[in-house]
Amino acid sequence: MIPQQLARRSLQRRLALAYAAGIYAAGVLVVVLLAVPLAGVQATSPQGHPSSSAITGTGSGIGLPQLLTGSAAALVVLIPVALALGWFVAGRFLRPLRAITATARIISAGDLHRRLDLGEPTDELTELGHTLDDLFARLQAAFDAQRHFVANASHELRTPLAGLRTLLEVALADPDADTETLRAACQEALALGGHQERLVQALLALATSERGVTRWDTLDLAHVVEGVLASRRDQATEAGVDLAGHLTSAVTAGDPRLIESLVANLIDNAIRHNHADGHVKVTTRTSGTQVALTVTNSGPVIPDDQIQRLFQPFQRLAPDRHGRRDGYGLGLAIANAVTQAHHATLTAGARPEGGLSITVRFAHGPHPDRP
Repeated sequence: MIPQQLARRSLQRRLALAYAAGIYAAGVLVVVLLAVPLAGVQATSPQGHPSSSAITGTGSGIGLPQLLTGSAAALVVLIPVALALGWFVAGRFLRPLRAITATARIISAGDLHRRLDLGEPTDELTELGHTLDDLFARLQAAFDAQRHFVANASHELRTPLAGLRTLLEVALADPDADTETLRAACQEALALGGHQERLVQALLALATSERGVTRWDTLDLAHVVEGVLASRRDQATEAGVDLAGHLTSAVTAGDPRLIESLVANLIDNAIRHNHADGHVKVTTRTSGTQVALTVTNSGPVIPDDQIQRLFQPFQRLAPDRHGRRDGYGLGLAIANAVTQAHHATLTAGARPEGGLSITVRFAHGPHPDRP
């Protein structure tokens, strides 16, 4: 606290000295502008001339020596006046800065809801205050999202752990448990372990996507989508969903592994949140300076005001769309993170007949830093 106060006082002292020096320099300039012409007049005036008596003090006027003496006295008096005025002006100038510092200190201590709210008049300092208010708002949103994410991740990880613990305790507490009973318990334990493993893999994929792109390779979206479609045919057939691709060459640049993760999560989401006899259509195309990947699927009707929420981690349209909890609410969040990491744009719209249409647009061609 003491070093901060000393630094603040030091700044006010420097500003006060600068303002006082300016005021004092203006006073000296005024004296010089008055004394020099008078000295010139005295030097050119002949003795005995009426104006000479006024200058030399033999008449009723003020002579040059008296003027210089009075000016010197005025300049001496001006020193404390200039310092006091400079200190006052510097204090008024630093008042908004002190308010910014005090409020920022409170916010940094943990009260992220506080804002500066400098108000009028609008100047450089109030513009700085508004910029800091926007920064504090984004920080608050980021911290809230982080806390929400940690709470949801803890819940999602704790649920299968609690189920696994209960399963094992019941199996061990049964004195009549036979081989088949223990085998069934082991199979359920493996299923719960697989659930945890898939959740951890999804969390790692999300973290990797949010970290950003570390490699930029030239790739064709059509080839990436073709490989993902081939790996999802059986899943779509089992769910009774028609999976179709309309692919044309769409060359872009990015991390092949992350882009494959984006495509896989979009297609998995379209298959999972669909209905029997539904369809999923995946297209790639090139349009001018952009290439686009579009995934369109049938499914339940989604309110427009719920679409953006679905791209946040652990967010589902409902706890269960079909009486199952066969997802973690991370697929669209991963797709959104990969999109942002590649400086691409993602747009999503609800289809009137049900389902979603999601389009991701990448820059066309290789990365600018790559040949």
